[in-house]
Amino acid sequence: MADSPMTNNYRTFTIAVLPGDGIGPEVVREAVRAVRAVERALDGVEFRMDEFSVGAGEYLKSGDPLPEETFERIRAYDAILLGAMGLPDVRWPSGVEMTPQLDLRERLDLYCGVRPLTLYHPNDTPLKGYGAGEIDFVIVRESTEGLFSTRTRPFDPDANEATDLMRVTRRGSERLFRSAFEIARKRRGRLALVDKANVLPSMAYFRRIFDAVSADYPDVETERVYVDALSLYLVQRPESFDVLVTENMFGDILSDLAAGLVGGMGMAPSGDLGDRHAVFQPSHGSAPDIAGLGIANPVAALLSAAMMLEWLDHPETRRGAALMKEAVRSTLADPAHRTRDLGGGLSTSEMADLIIGELERLAADAPGDSP
Repeated sequence: MADSPMTNNYRTFTIAVLPGDGIGPEVVREAVRAVRAVERALDGVEFRMDEFSVGAGEYLKSGDPLPEETFERIRAYDAILLGAMGLPDVRWPSGVEMTPQLDLRERLDLYCGVRPLTLYHPNDTPLKGYGAGEIDFVIVRESTEGLFSTRTRPFDPDANEATDLMRVTRRGSERLFRSAFEIARKRRGRLALVDKANVLPSMAYFRRIFDAVSADYPDVETERVYVDALSLYLVQRPESFDVLVTENMFGDILSDLAAGLVGGMGMAPSGDLGDRHAVFQPSHGSAPDIAGLGIANPVAALLSAAMMLEWLDHPETRRGAALMKEAVRSTLADPAHRTRDLGGGLSTSEMADLIIGELERLAADAPGDSP
């Protein structure tokens, strides 16, 4: 994270805002409003937020979804807040969609994908018998190698076969596991490795490295679970998990399954973290079928912004993150406060208005104190 300048005795954090495609601009607009509301409640902190065009829409304008000049500019910011990128009908000649968000992860070395999943109300889960807070775990996904490692390699669509390579390195695995152990230490002290070590040599190697790193964290309880079994256990007993750490593709799939347990992709924030840079975005895609209708759920975007404030790691930004998360929790405690994806009737802006109003109330009730 970059050192931010002091301006008029205020700590100024710079945030690159990438609204992206589809519903991305709609939910990012509300996340920016929430950050501004937090800013008004904090003491000695301000945010300079600058917007950049990246994504399928940018490709249609300039021929490049992530122009090099834009990349060089945004990498100088303290954090990046992203909406959603890609459109199903805008593809490379190979047939795959444009995914500049993956380019950012790889080029900025954002190896640690953090995806928190929390149930805020029993009505939001398809599972029976779970109350608010009883499903609460974090998926930590390796985001720079794994089965995504050869995604940009050219291939012949007319050939008789196509292959992808599962790349697992010692360095990549060790730093991922250490990050996951540190997250578990700050939570309930339990960490589960998710792999396919019974079949794939790369996953047996992955597990061997996990076992070696775990020796440095005797205070964290560990278990090892095959990815297919974990898919079953998440449906049967999600409350038994605290932090899960896994490979890139497995994490991609499990994140969507887990989001379904707490209300869907509109409730699932994420952060992709490196040693120097970080990108924060809702886990959902660009959803072009509802773009422009004003009905997208902004909660994941607001919670992603809260993760960003935590990562900035200033006492006031951490207080702001706590305010924002508590505002989301207390707002969602009322089952009537829902957008259409959760069976409610609120628009994107109406949902955000409720959360921001609650944030402002909390800040007024406890000025200077963390909620």
